Amino acid sequence: MNKTRHVLLYIVCDFLTAAIVWTLFFFFRNEFIDAYYLENPELRTLFLSDAHYMYGLVFIPLMWILLYYLSGYYKNIYRKSRLKEFLNTLLMSVLGSSILFFAIILNDNVPSYIAYYELYITLIVLQFVISYIPRVIITTSTTNKIRSRKIGFNTLLVGSNEKAEQLYKRLQSAKKSAGNMFVGFVNVIQQERYQMADFMPHLGTIDNAKDVIARYQVEEVIIAIETKEHAYIEHILSCLQGTHTIIKAIPDTCDIVSGRVTFTSIHEEPLILISQNVMPIWEEKLKRAMDIVVSLLVLILASPLYLFTAIMVKLSSKGPIFYKQERIGQYGVPFTIYKFRSMIVDSETDGPQLSSENDDRITEWGHTMRKFRLDEIPQFYNVLKGDMSLVGPRPERQYFIDKIVKIAPHYTHLQKVKPGITSLGQVKYGYAQSPEEMASRMKYDIIYIENMSIYLDIKVLFYTIKTVFSGEGI
Repeated sequence: MNKTRHVLLYIVCDFLTAAIVWTLFFFFRNEFIDAYYLENPELRTLFLSDAHYMYGLVFIPLMWILLYYLSGYYKNIYRKSRLKEFLNTLLMSVLGSSILFFAIILNDNVPSYIAYYELYITLIVLQFVISYIPRVIITTSTTNKIRSRKIGFNTLLVGSNEKAEQLYKRLQSAKKSAGNMFVGFVNVIQQERYQMADFMPHLGTIDNAKDVIARYQVEEVIIAIETKEHAYIEHILSCLQGTHTIIKAIPDTCDIVSGRVTFTSIHEEPLILISQNVMPIWEEKLKRAMDIVVSLLVLILASPLYLFTAIMVKLSSKGPIFYKQERIGQYGVPFTIYKFRSMIVDSETDGPQLSSENDDRITEWGHTMRKFRLDEIPQFYNVLKGDMSLVGPRPERQYFIDKIVKIAPHYTHLQKVKPGITSLGQVKYGYAQSPEEMASRMKYDIIYIENMSIYLDIKVLFYTIKTVFSGEGI
């Protein structure tokens, strides 16, 4: 079974179980709780034709699917822990049932307040028990297939000698597989012969790890390097940056791996899980939802402002209304950014240039736009597309990134997240007019990434709005 079909199986089961729960709960309400039906028992059997029931039969299961999606339940389906699944299902059952209770049940016509407690507890119990049964069956079946090596996930080994060989032999000889299907290994230090070449293909060096991961659809990377290679751990993690893979390391590298790490266990083989997630999954989904909602509102409500700005750009100077340019986004993927044109046409005939405060290439209306950041409002379209976020490090061109990394090699770490319309760097530092200033501004963006949260996003957005309305620019 491929992963897409596997995810669909979970979704279909969750939809059907939510529909069953709603049916049973609706029947329970009418049969034992609702005062109207208790006084009119001849109407109890008509609940199947009740409009509220029919609407709920469609929309309530969809609400549960959305809630599970936001919780990250449908992610990493081959790595589910039955204990975590139990706790996740219980937590989501309580949360979702609470939402339903306060949204549509609290105004029920009940004989006493005790009935509310009965409804609330019944809904939670029904939702948890009925939804958990098919889930645990699917997960148990999947776990058994993984342990018996019937299914698994492509894995790349970083390391080429003794420790890599020892790890590989332990994993391969384990009675219960962890699901690792090794496609090959990459070396860290160049040498004439690699011990791991006797067991799996040599796919190159750590520097071309991203290409290997893409070519072989690698889902997990295990770092098993020698003591003398510990000095390269930062370089290794940098090469794996933005690869969407799960990264693990053997325990003796724990003291030199920085960042958020948690211990995991591959049955008898303990490894360290190096998390690439800067936010919990539910918060990532919420951030994306906020991006979409705010962008739609701005694009709709600010349409008169868009029209006025577009007319002023056209009247102020010759050339197109919009200016588009290639920028580098999350994981180093290029995208096209859109702005209202604030400079004269052919402003970079001598090559890429950063603008300055008194740049004579900026039109008179362009200065006004930049003061209130009107030139950047078309970027809400980029946010809606998913190229950008409301808050995140400002995207740069590859030409300037190449210059910045010579000054600050860690600059590429900013590509862990989506670039933003505004950023903590712009709020605290302002516009950068040179690669050196971009490197200086980077420290604020790294602080943002290390403390990334919805709360921080809201603070940055409020400060940006305040600054824009004051006409100070950023």
